[in-house]
Amino acid sequence: MIVAGGGPAGMMAAIAAAETGHTVTLFEQNEKLGKKLFITGKGRCNVTNDSDVENLLQNVVKNPKFLYSAFYAFDSSFLMDFFRQEGLALKTERGNRVFPVSDKSSDVIRTLQNALVHRGVDIQLCTTVRKLLQCDGQCCGVRAVRGNREWEQQADAVVVATGGISYPSTGSTGDGYRFAEEAGHTIEQTAPSLVPLNVQEDYVMRLQGLSLKNVVLCLQQGKKVLYQEQGELLFTHFGISGPLALTASTVLSGKDVCGICAGVDLKPALSEEQLDQRILRDFSACRNSYFKNSLGKLLPAKLIPVIVELSGIPPEKKVNEITKAERHALAELIKQFPFTIESLRGYSEAIITRGGVSVREVNPATMESRKLRGLFFAGEVLDLDAKTGGYNLQIAWSTGHLAGMSAAV
Repeated sequence: MIVAGGGPAGMMAAIAAAETGHTVTLFEQNEKLGKKLFITGKGRCNVTNDSDVENLLQNVVKNPKFLYSAFYAFDSSFLMDFFRQEGLALKTERGNRVFPVSDKSSDVIRTLQNALVHRGVDIQLCTTVRKLLQCDGQCCGVRAVRGNREWEQQADAVVVATGGISYPSTGSTGDGYRFAEEAGHTIEQTAPSLVPLNVQEDYVMRLQGLSLKNVVLCLQQGKKVLYQEQGELLFTHFGISGPLALTASTVLSGKDVCGICAGVDLKPALSEEQLDQRILRDFSACRNSYFKNSLGKLLPAKLIPVIVELSGIPPEKKVNEITKAERHALAELIKQFPFTIESLRGYSEAIITRGGVSVREVNPATMESRKLRGLFFAGEVLDLDAKTGGYNLQIAWSTGHLAGMSAAV
């Protein structure tokens, strides 16, 4: 059996197949395995989400029903047991996100590589799969190239786990889509997903570097709420990033997003009336201060000049001169800090690719192609994507495991 791609799905497919005693060759075009895995979770590698299958499915954005068999056969508990048995200590953090205790993605990759070696997988690095071979309606091997050498290698099955086209610097070239098309598959339109968002307003860029926790981001198109969730948000030189923005992008991916209105509730634990009372107390404590100097206990320092500007209240107006209407308007601004989404960032910053091989043409019980016998797909090359929190990696592990087990039969 041959596995094309040495990312999480490919490595897990090779491990699962080799455990059955199958002879497995893993081709990876990079000089090392798991190059994209190395940078996930800011280098910490959020390997999965410690939750039941129903929660995993609820956090899949595209085609969740396709994953029933894969998740039930190899869910997050199976994955965590696998890593622990292989000697990798894990920990669970906020939101049931699972990380290696060391906080090093390199330890995850090393564990997987050791598992491959111990199971006798033939790992061929710096080797690119050029083409799938077809014999009598079946996938029977690949044409591969390394340096100046090009050859054909026969196999009874091939697992394509070449990823999408996000983070192309890690080797995501989209070759898997070409392989699939050549085998007669439909490729659903691709787009960057789990990606930061560009914002129109200059005052947002002035907040660059500010990270806010426990705020609520709401995106609206007209009166329709497209997305609303509480969590962490990061302001950047182009707009917004962080978990809230990345998850919001899964809703916006592939859509015309220009002009979508965004609002951040900076104090979601307080109603507007409670916030007004809080502001009134702060004002009472510094009655003779200027307005611009009165918000230090309520808001982060970097945010204050922008809020003062947007409030319309003169910065040097004395606090005891601020009217009730001005105070209410300030509370409203804090409850809905406004800006406008301009666009999504590109593939070079996208954690995953939305779209890919149509799941209608893949058997969900085996991950085998319905177009070509002996051809299997796993991971990001498929038209599957999920929210942040370890869910996309669990898709890779589960589909890879199922593909490897099925291909080895």
